[in-house]
Amino acid sequence: MDGFINLLKPPGMSSNDAVGFVRRLLPRGTRVGHGGTLDPDAAGVLPVCVGKAARLFDYIIDKKKTYIAELRLGLETDTQDATGSVVARHDASAVTPEAIRASLPRFVGEIDQIPPAYSAIKRDGQRMYDLARRGEAIELEPRRVTVHGIEYLGQSGADRHMLRVSCGKGVYIRTLCHDIGRELGVGGHMAFLLRSEAGCFSLSDAATLEELKAAAEAGEIEKLLRPMDEPLAAYPAVRLDERYEWQVMNGQPIPSDWHSTALAPGEIARVYVENTFAGMARMDEEGLLRFKAMLMERH
Repeated sequence: MDGFINLLKPPGMSSNDAVGFVRRLLPRGTRVGHGGTLDPDAAGVLPVCVGKAARLFDYIIDKKKTYIAELRLGLETDTQDATGSVVARHDASAVTPEAIRASLPRFVGEIDQIPPAYSAIKRDGQRMYDLARRGEAIELEPRRVTVHGIEYLGQSGADRHMLRVSCGKGVYIRTLCHDIGRELGVGGHMAFLLRSEAGCFSLSDAATLEELKAAAEAGEIEKLLRPMDEPLAAYPAVRLDERYEWQVMNGQPIPSDWHSTALAPGEIARVYVENTFAGMARMDEEGLLRFKAMLMERH
C-alpha cells in the first residue's frame, strides 16, 4: 500500500497524532509519515505519506502552501498565537482595513523572518519550545523565507482581520501576524489558522478522520490513496524503455543516451520504466542521473 492520503486535520490534534491515527487504520507494519507539520491548534490539509511514498518527503515539502489566517490586533502573546500568554496590550481600534492592506507588501517576496521561541526548531539537540517552557528561550537568527502573496479578506470582528497567505516552506504564519501587528504599531497575534492548500493537495478533496475510519471499516481505504507521483508533477519526467528495468532496480546511474529528456546539472527528475514510477533522480556534472529516492524493488 503506497501513496498519499490528503487528510483534513482537525484543530486540537498534532500532526504526529494524526499520522498515528492513520497508521492504526492501515495494515500492521505500514510506514506512515506526514508531508509538512501543521500546528496542533491549526486545521487543514495534511498530506500523509503511506508506504514507499515516505521516501518522497523531501520532494513535496518545498511546494507552495496557502493559509487562511485570522489576525487579532492589539494583543501580543509569547507564542504569537492564541494559545499563549498575553505579553502586551495596545488599543487597535483606530487601525483600518486600508492601513492593513497598505502594510502587507512589506511582507511579500524574499523576507527575513525570526522563528518564534515556541517552535519545533532544534538548538543543540533540543526543541525550542522545550527550552521556552523552561524559561531558556533563545532568539534564533533571521531566516530567509518566501511569501508569494498576502490578500486581505475582510474584518471578522473587533480588531480581527482575515488574511490569505501563499508561501514557500519554513514560513511561520503566526510570526507573520505578529510582525504585521508590530508594523501597524499595535501588536498582534494569530488567532486562527487553516491550511487550504499544500502543493497539489487542497481542502476540496481532503478526507476527515471520520471518512478515513469509515473507509477502513469498509475495506476501501486504498480508494483514498493518491498516486505517488501526483504531487511531483512539477518535476520533469524521464521515461526509459523496459530493457533498462534491471539496471534501474539495482540503482545504476542513468546515462543520457537512455532517454530524450534534457536536464541541467543538479536538476531533479521523476524516472519511469515504461509506465512504472521508479523514483526521483538528480543529474550530476557528468551527465548521469543518480537515484536519490528509489521506489522499484528487485524481483
